[in-house]
Amino acid sequence: MSRRPVTVAAIALGMLGVVVYAAPAEVAGATQVPVEHVVPSRPETLSWGWFPLDKAPVLTIASGETVRIDTLSHAGSTQRDHPADSLAELGVERDEILADVIDFWESREERPREGRSGHVITGPIAIEGAEPGDMLEVQVLELTPRVPYGINNTGPTSGVYGTTYPGSRPGDGRRDIDATRHLYRTETVDGRLVAVVSDEIHVPLAPFMGIMAVAPEPVLGEPGVAMAGVQASRPPGRFGGNMDVKDLGVGSTLFLPVLHPDALFYVGDPHSAQGDGEVSGTAIEHSLTGRFRFVLHKNRPLSMPRAETDTHYILMGIDLDLDRALQQAVDEVVAFLVAEKGLTPTKATSLASIAVDFQIAEAVDLTQLVTGKIPKSIFR
Repeated sequence: MSRRPVTVAAIALGMLGVVVYAAPAEVAGATQVPVEHVVPSRPETLSWGWFPLDKAPVLTIASGETVRIDTLSHAGSTQRDHPADSLAELGVERDEILADVIDFWESREERPREGRSGHVITGPIAIEGAEPGDMLEVQVLELTPRVPYGINNTGPTSGVYGTTYPGSRPGDGRRDIDATRHLYRTETVDGRLVAVVSDEIHVPLAPFMGIMAVAPEPVLGEPGVAMAGVQASRPPGRFGGNMDVKDLGVGSTLFLPVLHPDALFYVGDPHSAQGDGEVSGTAIEHSLTGRFRFVLHKNRPLSMPRAETDTHYILMGIDLDLDRALQQAVDEVVAFLVAEKGLTPTKATSLASIAVDFQIAEAVDLTQLVTGKIPKSIFR
């Protein structure tokens, strides 16, 4: 998993008021790697709430190529009312609404809904030569907000208070929380892009894609699979999907097991800020454009998704039961330390206990995801 480390930089684009989050080497002119392909967020490139296995690829690339991909937030794109009406209630002007949002909304009636979730997902992108048993490396090179606002939802029965939350119990009291859509506008303050919660509260933007996935292997009865062959987008799994790992921002690399020929990469659920856990059920849902490089590793089977940043190796556990997800994350950390660092299982378990942080990345998507973050600084 070793690679050239990169760090995050924000580059303001003058009069446009746009901030691009990019790896510094990717913005430095002479060393910039050109974008070789572009995938727009048009009705024909988008799926609603699932990962179709039989959809023709919207693009086919070779290993090592880069792609700029537009994504849409489901907030404003999937509700019953027209986006212009729905977003106007929050103070969004018509000229602030992406044409892609309106075009997708107008295509909703043509799309199947049974067994699906609510995310808007771009793809699939085929990687030439990918086969089951390979590993797909996805480098996140750049993330750019497409609009100057994002939306977060709260409610008395949403997120960790929902009846589908694994920790929910009969008789749990209803919380005194309003069902509210919170519009957060973005501004550049002291050289950084923030979400303005109030005059006193500014949340720095840290964009990432909530969903990055290869085509799954739906098994009827497993989380998110209520219909044969249909994997709903809400629960993450071995294929990646709705992982909501906020560490997967610019400069990070995600590694996914290839489960089908050509891998068939999907991306969506764009976020501009999120806390670990995503406890209300949503982050700041915010349409983004991303730039990614895809590298295929032959004959490198993976049991679960894993990731890397310039500071950490990140292993993952995913299960309906949070305790089991933690246990799986520990297993993944131990296996990584044995395979990549040459430790014995006993010594790796000791190191996991004294140096590795285990965090709840998301707790609200049926299956729950725990990350084990191994600091690179401990290795000499």
